[in-house]
Amino acid sequence: MQTANVNRLTPYLFLAPAGIIMAVALLYPIGYMIYASFLDWNPSQRIGEAEFIGLRNYLNLLGDAAFRESFWVTLKFAAIVVTVEMLLGVGLALLLDRNIRGMSLLRTLFILPMMIAPVVVGLMWRYMYHPTVGIFNRTLKSLGLEPIPWLSDGNWAFASVIIADIWQWTPFIFILSLAALQSLPQSAMEASRIDGATGWQQIIHIKLPLMMPVLIVTLLLRLIDAFKVLEVILVLTNGGPGLSTEILSLRISRTASEFRELGEAAAMSNVLLILLMILTFAMFAYSKAVEIRTARLRAAAEETAI
Repeated sequence: MQTANVNRLTPYLFLAPAGIIMAVALLYPIGYMIYASFLDWNPSQRIGEAEFIGLRNYLNLLGDAAFRESFWVTLKFAAIVVTVEMLLGVGLALLLDRNIRGMSLLRTLFILPMMIAPVVVGLMWRYMYHPTVGIFNRTLKSLGLEPIPWLSDGNWAFASVIIADIWQWTPFIFILSLAALQSLPQSAMEASRIDGATGWQQIIHIKLPLMMPVLIVTLLLRLIDAFKVLEVILVLTNGGPGLSTEILSLRISRTASEFRELGEAAAMSNVLLILLMILTFAMFAYSKAVEIRTARLRAAAEETAI
């Protein structure tokens, strides 16, 4: 009996050091940030010297028009870029999931933007958006068209950062979608072809439902990252003109570094963390339901193939 208990506890004993290190590395910074959000704290003080003010930082956020605007810009930015990237990434994966000469080279070219550092991406697109020497406005002038104020007009600046983000991160969706496509059971594809299903019917009724667990995780990862994007927007527009491209992560950075309000910046970070946790739990719940449905679909496809 004692030997059985030891054998049962052995895996946990080996995992305990790594678990403790991860818990400390994850929980301590989060706890530190939560505690700081209840303080009137600035960089000239140690955290122990800051005044405890309770929920005042959170109440200030409710009345802060700039915070509300940044929050709205963040929601718009994340919704647009993730939707377009999912459509483009999954569409490219479906298009390139075939044996064509030179396909390996094409796949490699598609993933190159994802390998470039975000700061470099921001600088590169900033030069291309330049009002006089940028390639876009030079092309428009050569066609006899008026140049576009890419980074000096609020609406165009917001569209500009969206284009840059889509260019960089669509390959991420493409890679995961292509991997999901190539892991689909061939028996289901063959059975659908025997039944006379067209290409579109296979995509809609077979491929996409079977890919859904992977697509949900991919969507969640991109949503989280879209809410935290900073470097590209910082280099491209620095949140301007006005607050048209100031997403929440940039607002948090400016509140801490420029306005020297560490407690308020921590409160903003907690709001962002809560929002991402709600999205994560909702997506995981939906993913679980989709996994159950996909398992039933796979079983039905295999029975049909037999």
